[in-house]
Amino acid sequence: MGEFEERYWQAPDGVRLFARDYAAAGGEARLPVICIHGLTRNSRDFEELAPLLAATGRRVLTVDVRGRGRSGWSADPMRYQLPTYVRDTLALLDTLAVARAHFIGTSMGGLIMMLLAARQGRALASAILNDVGPAIDPAGIARIAAYAGRTVALDSWDDAVAYFKRTSAVAFPDLSEAGWRTLAERGCIADTEGRPQFDYDPSIAVPIRAKPPPRGSLLTWLLFLKLARWRPTLLIRGELSDLLSRPIADRMRRAAPHMAYTEVQGVGHAPLLSEEGARQAILEFLEPLP
Repeated sequence: MGEFEERYWQAPDGVRLFARDYAAAGGEARLPVICIHGLTRNSRDFEELAPLLAATGRRVLTVDVRGRGRSGWSADPMRYQLPTYVRDTLALLDTLAVARAHFIGTSMGGLIMMLLAARQGRALASAILNDVGPAIDPAGIARIAAYAGRTVALDSWDDAVAYFKRTSAVAFPDLSEAGWRTLAERGCIADTEGRPQFDYDPSIAVPIRAKPPPRGSLLTWLLFLKLARWRPTLLIRGELSDLLSRPIADRMRRAAPHMAYTEVQGVGHAPLLSEEGARQAILEFLEPLP
């Protein structure tokens, strides 16, 4: 898993936020990497990738977006939206005096990056988008909306594993039993009686149900161009993704022809970034960058 320091900072509205801070091997000679997870996930999703990046001489910060993991919950569920997440990220940069970093964003994390580039583009030295873009396939968002924030009774860790298989088998048809267990253990925590519970505030889904995200618009494409046209960018797509369809990915590549691209075979939304193809693409992408 790799050793890390615990970092806390305060959001503009007072919510206490958390990140894991992995020290760079050999000091901080290279720009750091900031990793942002997907909708119902948390910083533990980067437990394998973060130490690999730290070993290359980069400090790595993996955040718990508000309402997830060890970050505080919002009193107002309507603050579980991208503009709030961007303000929280800017507060992190200010607190830790990080002027510039490479960013990796899975799904929702990639959307946060696109809006962040419009707000404070200088902060992003490069961007790695994990299975997300300026348009969303309706099949994928419907599948995620069907389970995100729903109450499910989990009486054992076997129940948790079975739940993740039900909701994500389409994305990981070849995942091993050990892999499913890891996915469940990263997505849940034990309650006081040792039973698993989802490691996020169920209210994170309230804004999505109140106003489903657009499938794509001129504004979202402009945000993508703002992110990808003027800085090194890597797009990672799961071969079986039902959220970032191949036509959307192809359009992104035409709009940003200098963007690097890799497709992770045999997985859907979203690659875990522990796959050999994903890890290698990330390491090769970052290697020549400052």
